[in-house]
Amino acid sequence: MYTLLLLIAVIMVIAGIYVILARRELLWGIILIVLGLLVGPGGVSIFNV
Repeated sequence: MYTLLLLIAVIMVIAGIYVILARRELLWGIILIVLGLLVGPGGVSIFNV
C-alpha cells in the first residue's frame, strides 16, 4: 500500500508541474501538487483516518 500511495503521489506532483510549465494553467497545477502531497504516505495522508 505504501508503494502504491507513493507512486500515485509522485505522478500527481509531476503532472502538476507539467500543467504549470507546459500548459500555463497555474490553478490546476497547484491543485494537482497539493493533492499529490495529501495522498503521499510521507506527510498528511487522506487515507490514514
